[in-house]
Amino acid sequence: MNWQIYIKGFSDYLKLEKSLSVNSIDAYRRDIRKLVDYFDLIQKDISPEKVTLDDLKSFIKWLNGFGISATSQMRIISGIKAFYKYLIIEDQIRQNPAELLESPRVGRKLPDTLSIAEVNKLISAIDLSKPEGTRNKAILETLYGCGLRVSELVNMKISNLYFNEGFIKITGKGDKERLVPIGGSAMKFINIYLHEVRKGIKVARNHSDIVFLNNRGSALSRVMIFIIIKNLAEAIGLKKSISPHTFRHSFATHLIEGGADLRAVQEMLGHESITTTEIYTHLNREYLREAILSFHPRSKKGR
Repeated sequence: MNWQIYIKGFSDYLKLEKSLSVNSIDAYRRDIRKLVDYFDLIQKDISPEKVTLDDLKSFIKWLNGFGISATSQMRIISGIKAFYKYLIIEDQIRQNPAELLESPRVGRKLPDTLSIAEVNKLISAIDLSKPEGTRNKAILETLYGCGLRVSELVNMKISNLYFNEGFIKITGKGDKERLVPIGGSAMKFINIYLHEVRKGIKVARNHSDIVFLNNRGSALSRVMIFIIIKNLAEAIGLKKSISPHTFRHSFATHLIEGGADLRAVQEMLGHESITTTEIYTHLNREYLREAILSFHPRSKKGR
């Protein structure tokens, strides 16, 4: 069967022609592997070019039976559609069985956001007497002050800090670079960390340009950032379920509530589509209510 050959070709296509990151390519490969595993499980000996729409519908029904969320199903279907689109482009198949494959309907779920007071409380809870305290404060100030993804944070480079100009250069999804404005508070604590803490760490090989290091001199893992934030939330008794992405969402929400232009926020977050930015920049109902009552001509008293 040709699954492995086609998956390898698909991976090369995503890397060379779509310029996707290693993490994104791995995610696509996992989606296709799930389909292959399904055919193995039901003992159906079938090659990619023989797969039908009914086969794909049965696969999605099988996923649904495992309680896999609609959002996860949508991602898997997107991966399968991309795979078969690649096979069409490469003239490996003439008909695309995934073309009419429908995704489950999902509502737009908005993640928890932090209030400005909650952000301040979390950052204030950091124990600066501990060796990692200054680093953790710089991390949270950067997450909230720049709206970075956790992967962008852990891969931040010293050589990409342009503090004199007030920017940092970030490598985002698809290895695309963007300049992100950085505020005074984040710059202040990154500088303190670099000059008073990091310089005392024995840096591991190939990590000399990484900003944030663990106590072994290596880049922090994404999981470690989650743990830092989880521990701080527990320390202040915060009941919300938060993650590094909560700071990114809060960054965008607070900017929009403060009057920032949606297109500017899109550029700072590194979103290709403005629609994606709109998901991250919802406004709470009370803010909308106050805005309408304050500015709509028919909402003013005495009319």
